Amino acid sequence: MKYPPICAQFPHFLHGGDYNPDQWRHQKEIWQEDMRLAHLARCNAFSVGIFAWSALEPEEGIFDFAWLDEIMDMLAANGFVAVLATPSGARPAWMSQKYPEVLRVGSDRIRILHSGRHNHCFTSPVYREKVRRINTLLAERYKDHPALAVWHLSNEYNGACHCALCQDAFRSWLKQRYGSLDALNQAWWTAFWSHTYTDWPQIESPAPHGENSVHGQVLDWKRFVTEQTLDFMRAEMEPLKRITPQIPCTTNMMGLYDGLNYFRLSEALDVASWDNYPLWRGDESDANLAAETAMVHDLNRCLKGGRPFMLMESSPSATNWQPVAKLRRPGGHLLYSLQAVAHGSDTVQYFQYRKSRGSSEKLHGAVIDHVGHENTRVFREVAETGSLLARLDELIGTARPADVALVYDIENRWALEAAQGFKRDKKYVQTLYDHYRPFWQMGITVDVIDATRDLAAYKLVIAPMLYLLRPGLAEKLAAFVRGGGTLVMTYASGYVDEHDLCFLGGFPGPLKELLGIWNEEIDALHDGETRKVSWNGRQYEARDFCELIHLEGASQIGRFDEDFYAGQPALTVCPTGSGRSYYVAARLDDDFQDDFFGWIADSLDIRRPLTHPLPAGCTAQVRTDGENEYVFIMNFMPYPVKVDVAEGGFGLVSQTWRQGRIELAERSLEILRRSYDI
Repeated sequence: MKYPPICAQFPHFLHGGDYNPDQWRHQKEIWQEDMRLAHLARCNAFSVGIFAWSALEPEEGIFDFAWLDEIMDMLAANGFVAVLATPSGARPAWMSQKYPEVLRVGSDRIRILHSGRHNHCFTSPVYREKVRRINTLLAERYKDHPALAVWHLSNEYNGACHCALCQDAFRSWLKQRYGSLDALNQAWWTAFWSHTYTDWPQIESPAPHGENSVHGQVLDWKRFVTEQTLDFMRAEMEPLKRITPQIPCTTNMMGLYDGLNYFRLSEALDVASWDNYPLWRGDESDANLAAETAMVHDLNRCLKGGRPFMLMESSPSATNWQPVAKLRRPGGHLLYSLQAVAHGSDTVQYFQYRKSRGSSEKLHGAVIDHVGHENTRVFREVAETGSLLARLDELIGTARPADVALVYDIENRWALEAAQGFKRDKKYVQTLYDHYRPFWQMGITVDVIDATRDLAAYKLVIAPMLYLLRPGLAEKLAAFVRGGGTLVMTYASGYVDEHDLCFLGGFPGPLKELLGIWNEEIDALHDGETRKVSWNGRQYEARDFCELIHLEGASQIGRFDEDFYAGQPALTVCPTGSGRSYYVAARLDDDFQDDFFGWIADSLDIRRPLTHPLPAGCTAQVRTDGENEYVFIMNFMPYPVKVDVAEGGFGLVSQTWRQGRIELAERSLEILRRSYDI
């Protein structure tokens, strides 16, 4: 029930931020001040070198590590650790000038100029060799340095390149996947619009002025981009793992970014990490945002099978690139930071430690503002967070066992969002949030998994809008239910196979027998349109989608009350073996989600951390070491609430025993430690 620390030599919560001392090499007195302030802020970890390639290699083959040596030594001398980055996320200008092949080509087939950050070609042999060279030098130079704790691979891998090198790589990948053009044409259904390919060079990546209507091709391109990114990442890692095998490797991911399959990328990593930037408003809407953010935290925890993850970036204040650069309300910083810990993070890190003086991030939040001293509200709140984290060493490595799994499958998302039908906005991600939120409100831990993961450990699996079924998934779901599991699925499920080809014989394809229904049609509603649905003596509202289904073994337990399909099934149940499958044939409102999943949780005896219901906008999330559990009770509302804690426990925030009806101030939390014999 307890995992080893992320950093074996530093069994504490990492607390710190992205640090860019290379921007201040001409003012080294600032470095010393940064170290002084770090102690006051209770920071102990710094991500360094992320955008430092031009400082490390100012000219081709001319390297300058002296400044980084000084920084690494300063960190070690102060008892701090480094999350040391490979600099591939932003290439120096001399490389773009001398080797234009490293510059990315867009889907419009125009090669971009030197700019931004991730603008390089993952296929370019030149770029790969330059990355290998500097990563090797970094690993060799710092392999024995006491400050080195984690390798930070690049920065927020994203995007794709459409150059000739990548087109050739794409064709090679397709040849390996399909073996022949005949097999490819069949899988892509290229007889449509006479798009049959007769020679491999005819195949190009999707383009706004070219092919984008062959959905199998679009889907395979997205898969290829992930595989090419993964291949590049493995190449980045090779010298690091060879020279410093004891140092864990991570890369910072971006929540529900849809350009890459993070489950696939995480297979190569030692620890998952992500950059968290919710648009907190400071009002009651933060409750829903908190649940959505929690779901992404749980996703990142599940990328490595439940191991603690790293909150690599978060803003301690305003975020410059959001539509409204809203300040965090008083108390919010501690709550939002500890939310990540509640869901399994063993770090709280920020972008950024000291504000950049110029360019696009000069107004982004930071621990140290341009004023340069510790007498700011943000600094005090960061210090408060660091002080609490310093008292929580016993939580390092603790787990979050779950009885419930929510299936988020990126390949399904790609196919569903590309589908030209239903509605343009399928609301897949929002639907995931809607299914997660009731459990967050109940305090029930949810694993967020993809379709490749094992299901045996769960009592309940929820797979909304599972439009695409990967090979073997239908069989895996059936085995789960036969073995006693409870499955909940929804409208828009079981339409296409892994090639984005529709199943013949009726939807939901190979799930028809398991679910006991046949979906004949789906009615898409205009925004604002609703239909009444009845279940369990209460009426609810459906919006966006209503499916017209027939019973083929299932029993109707809910019905549509309006339109020409009034009286037809809206909710069904079908027993299989010792388990059962529920099918929800409409996108139903939050009241239904609360009532239905509360009923399911009670019927399956899924334990909640607190006996009494939680007030709206509050949650209780648990971490455990197998002997003690740590209950994070969090209030995201802009006003105080009272929470019934019948079980009691020692408050790690208040440092007192807490039991009975306790009050939480607005945007605040308590952490209760209690043994399992309570």
